[in-house]
Amino acid sequence: MITAVDTNVLLDVFGADPKFSLASSDALRRCLKEGALVASEVVWAETATVFGDAGRFRDAMRKLLAVFSPMTEEAAIRAAGAWRRYRASGGPRDRIAADFLIGAHALVAADRLLTRDRGFYRRYFAGLRIVDPTVGR
Repeated sequence: MITAVDTNVLLDVFGADPKFSLASSDALRRCLKEGALVASEVVWAETATVFGDAGRFRDAMRKLLAVFSPMTEEAAIRAAGAWRRYRASGGPRDRIAADFLIGAHALVAADRLLTRDRGFYRRYFAGLRIVDPTVGR
């Protein structure tokens, strides 16, 4: 089982979010017990911004057993289609292309996505299995 992880879950853990850190940490552990954990280059870049040093970031991701998983052409094209549908349906610009790239990457490269943003991903990426760390707690 391959789980793609969203930035929000990693930031919960690395930033010790008082509300979500425990739930996100538990969910990461459960997902790792069931298989591999991958992060797209978008998630990699967004998460690395909270570390002052690239070495510390890489160490943290290694300890987490998260693997860098680059975007494929298919995922990029799916992201573009989802973004186009979103904007055509009147979706405001509060969603950025990165969100669509994360969802499309998970759909193509993984079996599921670990995220707290389940409503968005369910709506724009039908068939993508979502694991929400806050559900069932």
